Amino acid sequence: MQDPKFMLQDENDKAIVHMDLDTFFVSVERLMDSRLDGKPILIGGVTDRGVVASCSYEARAFGIHSAMPMRMARQLCPEAIVIRGNSSNYTKFSHIVTEIIRESVPLFEKTSIDEFYIDLSGMEKFFGCLGVATDLRKRIIRESGLPISFGLSVNKTVSKVATGEAKPNNQIRIDKGTEKPFLAPLSVKKIPMVGDKTYHTLCNLGVKKIGTIQEMPPEMMQSVFGKNGVEIWRKANGVDHTPVIPFNDRKSISTERTFDRDTIDVQKLEGIMVAMAENLAYQLRRGNKLSACVTVKVRYSDFDTRTLQKQIPYTSADHDLIPLVRELFARLYNRRQLVRLIGVRFSNLVGGHYQINLFDDSEEQIKLYQAMDHIRNRYGDRSVFRAVGMEARTIGRSNPFNGEPPPLLANRRS
Repeated sequence: MQDPKFMLQDENDKAIVHMDLDTFFVSVERLMDSRLDGKPILIGGVTDRGVVASCSYEARAFGIHSAMPMRMARQLCPEAIVIRGNSSNYTKFSHIVTEIIRESVPLFEKTSIDEFYIDLSGMEKFFGCLGVATDLRKRIIRESGLPISFGLSVNKTVSKVATGEAKPNNQIRIDKGTEKPFLAPLSVKKIPMVGDKTYHTLCNLGVKKIGTIQEMPPEMMQSVFGKNGVEIWRKANGVDHTPVIPFNDRKSISTERTFDRDTIDVQKLEGIMVAMAENLAYQLRRGNKLSACVTVKVRYSDFDTRTLQKQIPYTSADHDLIPLVRELFARLYNRRQLVRLIGVRFSNLVGGHYQINLFDDSEEQIKLYQAMDHIRNRYGDRSVFRAVGMEARTIGRSNPFNGEPPPLLANRRS
């Protein structure tokens, strides 16, 4: 009898749409300046030390891709137009599209600044899922001015792959029962969870097409990749039972510090606040999350509690979040009174791999973040601190996290 974990179960007539805004950053820039239409565009750090955050299809034809050093991209395409990018504009248009989707469908999940899953299950009989998705796409294009593609199938994996095949600015429906033949001729790199390392391992095994994985015994994939091998095998066979998780703007991570003795030491308070913000920012990056709202909380000795928040462009960068936390704290703490509790919250979270501000940062700064996060992943959350936050490190068990990540991301390991 076949092991149950290798069985390909029925999807129970699900109807899942994956929508993705095409070259989102580039599309926003072109919407604001039509002279950019049809030209190779690079968005990111404008100096040779910067990196490419996004690029147009015209630039991709030269072999350019995101995260490539800008100097290399310019060598590949000297005629490309380089734009620094504007996070505020991208956040604004992301919100516009989100609100259109929110008004149009009963259940959706926002997985990044430009990517959505929509569950239309049960609507086929009354409205026609393809018709609903098509009308929604047309409305987004009409009201936002941005191109968007979608894939419709019985699950998230097949729909996401289908969206990639539909681009640019198009749509594809994969009928139930045709998932395997649709996936078979495609590169294994099209499977969402297959990164560069896994792809190279598969190539070394002579596996380049998804159809080859479909023909392999699942036990073989398990022996090479462990439990991830089983999941890759299932996705290659068009099976994915992951549900669409309702999107909630209020989703957040936060931490608070209640003092054993009320304090008026502003330098100490600011140091702890910075340490909180720094650790929360790390948790965002570790969980591939971005925040669009920062809140600071202060409770005085008489239990009078004050909060102040600010909407921001999506980010998970320390140097974006920490100065803002300091600013909000300075505005909030405007009287000489003993403080009982302080706290920081990052909310309006979405998934996203734009882990730092690629429009402002140099390649060296990006590598610094990656190195710091690597140290924290290996040696613990408190292994690297800014000097101003050292006060918080010496507090021991009164540390904002006690060495543990916030509950929302506690199980998200990179």
